[in-house]
Amino acid sequence: MAFDGIVVASLTSELKHKLLNGRISKIAQPEADELLLTVKSTKGQYRLSISADASLPLVYLTSKNKPSPMTAPNFCMLLRKHISGGRIVDIWQPGLERIIHFTIEHLDELGDLCRKDLIVEIMGKHSNIIFCNDQGKIIDSIKHVSAQMSSVREVLPGREYFIPDTMQKVDPLTVTSEEFAAHLTGKPMPLAKAIYTSFTGISPVTAEEICSLAGMDSSVPAQEYSADILLHLYTQFEIYLSAIKEDSFSPGIYFDGKEPKEFSALPLSHFVNYTRVEYDSISEVLETYYSTRSLITRIRQKSVDLRHVVQTALERNRKKYDLQLRQLRDTENREKYKVYGELINTYGYNLEEGAKTLECLNYYTNEMVSISMDPLKTPQENSQRYFAKYNKQKRTFEALSVLCKETLDEITYLESIQTALDIALTEDDLAEIKEELTNSGYIRRKYTKKKVKIKNKPLHYISSDGYHMYVGKNNYQNEELTFKFATGNDWWFHAKGMPLSKHMGMNFRTVHSKKQPDLQLIIPACEVPIKLRLTTWRKNRSKNQMVGNLDLSSIIQITPW
Repeated sequence: MAFDGIVVASLTSELKHKLLNGRISKIAQPEADELLLTVKSTKGQYRLSISADASLPLVYLTSKNKPSPMTAPNFCMLLRKHISGGRIVDIWQPGLERIIHFTIEHLDELGDLCRKDLIVEIMGKHSNIIFCNDQGKIIDSIKHVSAQMSSVREVLPGREYFIPDTMQKVDPLTVTSEEFAAHLTGKPMPLAKAIYTSFTGISPVTAEEICSLAGMDSSVPAQEYSADILLHLYTQFEIYLSAIKEDSFSPGIYFDGKEPKEFSALPLSHFVNYTRVEYDSISEVLETYYSTRSLITRIRQKSVDLRHVVQTALERNRKKYDLQLRQLRDTENREKYKVYGELINTYGYNLEEGAKTLECLNYYTNEMVSISMDPLKTPQENSQRYFAKYNKQKRTFEALSVLCKETLDEITYLESIQTALDIALTEDDLAEIKEELTNSGYIRRKYTKKKVKIKNKPLHYISSDGYHMYVGKNNYQNEELTFKFATGNDWWFHAKGMPLSKHMGMNFRTVHSKKQPDLQLIIPACEVPIKLRLTTWRKNRSKNQMVGNLDLSSIIQITPW
């Protein structure tokens, strides 16, 4: 979700509650476009991270410290000179803009009390951190913007600070119903787009939520709705934004399994397919969301090469399998040639010399058949020709049957690797998968003197009634679970007909060998990122024998971790 005005409003409220009247004890600049302020207030000590990075601008409270460069940058030294030890007397947001003003009171060189403003603009690639005096003039900024870079506003020392109004948007907190309807009907575009392009701080997701709460189709232009319906939309618009005026926020993250998809400062009722997890503060939401997204993105980026290897091998094997099946279908009539050879041997003795066909009774089906003959060959030679054709297709069928099975097994194996890559959570998971692909011959091994030891363990859960559950994340781990880790007291499940099904085992460890675990208690705890079709229930008696087969016909949906 976009870092919109509502999120900034929630963040401003949190910062005001925790940092107001606090003193800035430390100022650091760990990155070229990032500040880390340590603030001591009556409620405790906080670290405020402010980033003006073009790709990921952020403001949030964090407990983590970051190493700073040995020599502080000029902007950091300037802030230390002016506001180090200063008291934060106000934190405010202009309208619903993505801007936060920190008003800081401090003593100047002469000991006089004065105020400065540290302005944080969260505006994508235009994000900036600007330091101004009490007259509204820019002292300095973390990014300098000259007239050559922007024709709208210069951000340079000595220039007047102002908020550029390039979109002609209206403040949603002060708009009237007449202005609301006029702005929407004046734009020939879908309703949701008209909302977020007309009002400050409203993101596309928020616009969709307002339309959903009003029960209106967001893809229909506003001109097609009557004045009464638009008034109803305005009422819902005001109700939704009233939480900002009342300072009543409900920050949360929407997860698709383990992956965070969206975050918001207010509930989003139209995200029915995602699981909402609420947090105590918007800072916790931002830190959790972006750190988790960053981890998932980094793992996916590092798995690109492995995915390419697996996908290339899969495409090659699928093409080979299709070709083998076509060739296998060509051998379906092989028995016909054997019968033709036998019929020629039976009826060919009275065939005229140079005959091109043989009309005879097929004594296997009691039907008349017409057999094509080579007029230059004798009946015995024609018979041998059909027998040779039959034998060739028979050998082809036998060879292709084996090859098709081998190719299908290889496709299944590669699909299991693909699934293992999808559920990989750490770099150790990727290293284990790479080692497996190397041992399987898909990746050429690079010989080095130093051997890398992979210490990676299967997922481990404990059920409500004390069962230990181990779930392998790839083929190596599942083979380890099944053949080395499992004992005679363990229960084992696998997902039939799914990638990793040959090796994906869940071992349930209990002290009592005769005690059967309750299926209804076990299944919700097995958080596997696929729909598991539980078709076997087997008790592991030994390493080479599994007995006690139980068929479960229903498909059970497992909640992803």
